Amino acid sequence: MAALTAPRSTPEKIGPERAVPLAANAKVYQGGMVQIAASGYGVAAVATAANVTVGMARETVDNTGGAAGAVSVKTRRGVFRFGNSAAGDAIGRTEIGKTVYVVDDQTVAKTDNAGARPAAGKCFDVDANGVWVEFL
Repeated sequence: MAALTAPRSTPEKIGPERAVPLAANAKVYQGGMVQIAASGYGVAAVATAANVTVGMARETVDNTGGAAGAVSVKTRRGVFRFGNSAAGDAIGRTEIGKTVYVVDDQTVAKTDNAGARPAAGKCFDVDANGVWVEFL
């Protein structure tokens, strides 16, 4: 594509929400983290390093028995509270502002487990009920 020589009308998407087409046989629960798998389709968040975490599911969507892309889940970026990992991977206040990592669709950890876990987002805050994760 050549460089512009005149004004261009550039489409944009505004807002923190998006629809993510689900992978075949994927099921995502409302309130859980959602990822894009290597296939390019959405899945419930898991500790698979190749996946990219994109936000929190606004609804439960079940594509069991469906083809990839047959249904989509609405996701949202923002700051949401998830469960804190245990023992040496528990997130404390010293991790605020740092990247935290996916354990499962409702739990985050301090480390990437030697590269096995994908990033969830940034630690926004930590309280007695969990870890506030910011999805950008």
